[in-house]
Amino acid sequence: MQWYVLRVQSNREAKVRDALEKRVKMAGLEDRIAQIIVPSEQVTEIRGGKKRVSERKIYPGYIMVQMDMDEDTWFLIRETPGIGDFVGAHLKPVPMTDREVDKMLGQMEQKDEEPKLKIDFKVGDTVKIKEGPFENFDGVVEEVIPSKGLVRAVVMIFGRATRVELEYWKLEAV
Repeated sequence: MQWYVLRVQSNREAKVRDALEKRVKMAGLEDRIAQIIVPSEQVTEIRGGKKRVSERKIYPGYIMVQMDMDEDTWFLIRETPGIGDFVGAHLKPVPMTDREVDKMLGQMEQKDEEPKLKIDFKVGDTVKIKEGPFENFDGVVEEVIPSKGLVRAVVMIFGRATRVELEYWKLEAV
């Protein structure tokens, strides 16, 4: 069996996967279509001071299918609502290489480890401090430390550049 990539409607990947799984069972093709996955990872976000773990799609608008390609499986997938087409050259689906499959599955396995923090700031961004002793001060991001959820920024206080270290949820982009 080989892995293929399918274009699907964005933000409906899970519903399309569920519909395809249901159609595979109804057609009795479980032996030829092994896995249908939406590659995703878990990300930790802190909003309003509360920590939340959410699921984020690695490849939005795509799902991956492990299957034996033949006329029946090709037709079943093509006729499933929400699926655009196989990714590949002119009418012929191209299977993923082993290296691509290993990379995709490796990214998904990482989600079993510690969820990643989603920090939207980059070095050089201008930010405004939302809370704490430096509330309403503007600064420039000097360093982002995702492992600790911290951002180092340079803030002008009394005419002097001062380096401060803050939790990233206490900042907002300007």
